[in-house]
Amino acid sequence: MAKKKKTMYVCQNCGYDNTRWMGKCPGCGAWNTMVEEVVAPPSEERRGTASSGEPPQPIAEIRAEDLPRFSTGSGELDRVLGGGVIPGAMVLVVGDPGVGKSSLTLRASADIARAGRRVLYVTGEESARQIRMRADRLQAVADELLVVSETNLDAICAHVENVKPALFIIDSIQTMYRPDIESAPGSVSQVRECAMELMRVAKTAGIAVFVIGHVTKEGSLAGPRVLEHIVDTVLYFEGERNAEYRVLRAVKNRFGSTNELGLFEMRDVGLVDVPDASKLFLSERAPESGSVIVPTVEGTRPLLVEVQALVAPTPYQPPRRTADSVDVKRIQLLLAVLEKRVRLPIGAADVYVKVAGGIRLDEPAADLALCVAMASSFAGRLPRPQMVVCGEVGLSGEVRAVSQAEQRIIEAQRLGFHAAVIPMKNYRQLKGKFAGMELFGAETIGDALKCAMPKNI
Repeated sequence: MAKKKKTMYVCQNCGYDNTRWMGKCPGCGAWNTMVEEVVAPPSEERRGTASSGEPPQPIAEIRAEDLPRFSTGSGELDRVLGGGVIPGAMVLVVGDPGVGKSSLTLRASADIARAGRRVLYVTGEESARQIRMRADRLQAVADELLVVSETNLDAICAHVENVKPALFIIDSIQTMYRPDIESAPGSVSQVRECAMELMRVAKTAGIAVFVIGHVTKEGSLAGPRVLEHIVDTVLYFEGERNAEYRVLRAVKNRFGSTNELGLFEMRDVGLVDVPDASKLFLSERAPESGSVIVPTVEGTRPLLVEVQALVAPTPYQPPRRTADSVDVKRIQLLLAVLEKRVRLPIGAADVYVKVAGGIRLDEPAADLALCVAMASSFAGRLPRPQMVVCGEVGLSGEVRAVSQAEQRIIEAQRLGFHAAVIPMKNYRQLKGKFAGMELFGAETIGDALKCAMPKNI
């Protein structure tokens, strides 16, 4: 009599498991995500005790040396990775369908192959001929770039052992499967075990691995959250599939900063680096009330972004608060400060805020620019021409200092701006350092509004 196989119900969203089926997952609160999966007993190979062969060492005796990085051929991708690809690192690239994940990795693969390093591109969603057609369009054909269409992880590991590449790419992790696990490809068990095996190959052989993953309709990684903990770096590729520009961010990076940002433009030949993002975002700007430029800093890169606000009277209650690329709760807080500290009767009006170019503003230094934009639209007055504004706004209406203020002003002056409203503390530090740049120091939000719009509102 055949022995009955043990099964568990596993949430396909977060990986929570239970012996019984439940309509709502206790782990993440999602409905109808519990799927029955067979629990495979550990194989003899996995049951054994794996060892690196090295005994434990005192940390003071371990040699500390920087791992040699190699370039992907894309300055923007290298920037987000922390300076290039590290051998043995495992990178997860996540994004919406059609955003350009495969195009980005295929183009980088070709550039790395042209530099003399062998690259293995493993696709589980397309045939090798389809990859060749895309490579011709992207001008990504290279002799050292090898392509195979395979979903069996054991066969993939055999290919890696035979080819011995410097980098291999998995497109995508949701299509891969291990034959000794009976659940379907894309399930929590398959994704987790495949990722662990890929990590083992990367660390033992010193091969860099790029893994492409899909996202859910909420914008988070599809599959178990443990996948993000396994890999060394998680890159999120953002942007509308019909839009012209894409943004690459690192939300986790063991070998670099998570504050860097890479910008790409979609063209006929694929994704192309955009090195001067500030000039790009301001190229279509038309000065109008409610339009203010804020110098932000993304990692080590200063970036000038246009903030737009539209304040309109409404007969309906409650008034609407809509924000694009800014947290709407942050807008509500700043509106309360404007009404309480500046006596600006803005609370009864509809307020719409947008960041041009699709860059999301999260740093507090954009608070003052948001306030000036909303006050300018409410009063119907233009801010000073060729002016930038930055500063953090407190609940009592004070303007707090920002970091890297000098780099922000240098970038603004490079692009032809002649005035800046900054916190008073930064003003005292930078006063007299910039010829041709008029600096205004503000201690309160009221001071900032008077400096930004010469007439009292």
